[in-house]
Amino acid sequence: MTDALDATLVSTLWPARRSAWLARDGALVLSGALVLALSAKVQVPFYPVPMTLQSLAILVLAAAYGARLGAAAVALYLVEGLLGAPVFAGAVAGPLYMAGPTGGYLAGFLAAAALIGFLADRGWDRSLPRLLAAMTIGHAVIFALGFAWLATLVGPDKAFTLGVAPFALATIVKTLLATALVTAAWGAITQLRNV
Repeated sequence: MTDALDATLVSTLWPARRSAWLARDGALVLSGALVLALSAKVQVPFYPVPMTLQSLAILVLAAAYGARLGAAAVALYLVEGLLGAPVFAGAVAGPLYMAGPTGGYLAGFLAAAALIGFLADRGWDRSLPRLLAAMTIGHAVIFALGFAWLATLVGPDKAFTLGVAPFALATIVKTLLATALVTAAWGAITQLRNV
């Protein structure tokens, strides 16, 4: 059982009972993968990668779920896409899509979810400065892996110009929004406990 100081949002709202933890975790992972698929469809067309709400969803899910469930939800989402389910931003999926320009960003989603979740498991989601730091680091991981992969395909200058610079303002906004959403959720839980 998780210590109250280290509990994530999800484990606080929906504690795992020994007899039903598998069903709870399965429902959370499936729900998380669905949220990611839906967030991929909310997009602004950009080349070579579209701007979506996926990174916002990754940040919030990872902070709310913790490392194990957050990474599992992202991994399920990626497996669905690898198998050809239309869960990504484009109309296509499968191995070729994942090896294309967005491949590094997709790998970054998993790494960021694991990292943010790891920090949330240790209480970083309860402190505004630490939560903002975790969200910022998570976004940096997504962009670092996305940039690195895109640079192998189109070169570093073009990768930065097309795959990083156009998304800077939106990334700041999504980082702040994710931080605000998680902070507000913890605030609501605190208020409910004090009623």
